Amino acid sequence: MSVELSQLSATQAAQAIADGLISSEQLVQACLDRIRESEPQVQAWQFLDEKLALAQARARDQDRAEGRAIGVLHGIPIGIKDIIDTDDMPTEDGTSLHAGRTPANDATVVALLRAAGAVIMGKTVTTELANMTPGKTRNPQNLERSPGGSSSGSAAAVAAGMVPLAIGTQTSGSVIRPAAYCGVYGFKPTHGLISRHGILKLSRTLDTVGLFARNLEDLALLADPLIMHDEKDFDTRPRARMQFPAMVRSEPPLPPSLAFVKTEVWDRADETTQQAFAELIEELGERCKIIELPTSLKVAWEFQRIIAEAETAFNLDLEWQKGQSVLSPSLRERLERGRSTSALSYQKAVAAIPKLIAEFDEVFDSFDAVITPSTTGTAPGLDSTGDPVFCALWSLLGMPAVNLPFMTGVDNMPLGVQLVGARLMDARLLRTAKWLQQRVAPS
Repeated sequence: MSVELSQLSATQAAQAIADGLISSEQLVQACLDRIRESEPQVQAWQFLDEKLALAQARARDQDRAEGRAIGVLHGIPIGIKDIIDTDDMPTEDGTSLHAGRTPANDATVVALLRAAGAVIMGKTVTTELANMTPGKTRNPQNLERSPGGSSSGSAAAVAAGMVPLAIGTQTSGSVIRPAAYCGVYGFKPTHGLISRHGILKLSRTLDTVGLFARNLEDLALLADPLIMHDEKDFDTRPRARMQFPAMVRSEPPLPPSLAFVKTEVWDRADETTQQAFAELIEELGERCKIIELPTSLKVAWEFQRIIAEAETAFNLDLEWQKGQSVLSPSLRERLERGRSTSALSYQKAVAAIPKLIAEFDEVFDSFDAVITPSTTGTAPGLDSTGDPVFCALWSLLGMPAVNLPFMTGVDNMPLGVQLVGARLMDARLLRTAKWLQQRVAPS
């Protein structure tokens, strides 16, 4: 093929492997070559064993050669955030407290990826215990800028062309934010749609598995085999298949209508972001209407903070008890706040979620999606993973969100557009995102 193999989309690569035009081993080797070239600067990987990656690829090629059934991700290399268990690689959670930890079993999401034929390339860098303290990873768009967090390595690896796909997680803004900063597509599905069994738990109420890719079709390809009921994750439910790839390829029956909401945190967006969105809304014309959210939602950001901090403190209690001295000051401070949260405050915050979700019923009766910034601006310096404030509301409400990287901000750095959909309308959201991209930034 004339295209550099490491630059193929996952959809292109999967088809080329299925047609016998390339092998998984060739694709994985091309990605390893790209990693060897870029990793010293970007530092996206926590664990990478070239021999193990190539052995998986050869096994996939052997399966195809012998006529065995192949999955939708057959032979495709994927990066896995280093808080997600893998039975053949360490999972160290971004902390020396878990150094050398090698799980006995794959997380459910990893098992599903393997069943779909994916090659688990390695473990991508996470921030410390998937919180806010930066790790070693740098932004491929500008090595002096942050890639965001906590799924830092996953976003950076896709942005740098090291792998076409990667898996991350989001509790506040840990998928959408790094996707925006690194200029890739990021998808946070409806809460409970993808199993979190075998993944470092911070907040059962908020934690969500998320996906990174270089286009919307690849997000759909990756999402499709991961949606299932898992009795080991009590927040998953039996559901009909959403048919992600077919939905993304289809045209909406009517041109979508979008609701632009500034929310209570609009003043946190920098001037360039505010101006860019004013221009975007003007360009969309009658397809986008500016609306005000109910005043009852003003408490949502505080509720999200209370839940995230209290549940994180509970789930990291062992690390607190045994290793306070090696935790970063910012994480210790966060855990202290969580540990001091009153039971009454926490229960009030959790109890409010269904009522806040209901406030959006009328919005999604009238609009296909909500449009907001993904972040307050472009990627900050390396001493920060950025502000998740424009993602926190949707994490609290468990709504699906996707980052679209078709705008630029200060210093020509990526500036993300976030679309948010109604719960369980994930495939429809990706279809709307495809429409928006074709409308505003046709390739």
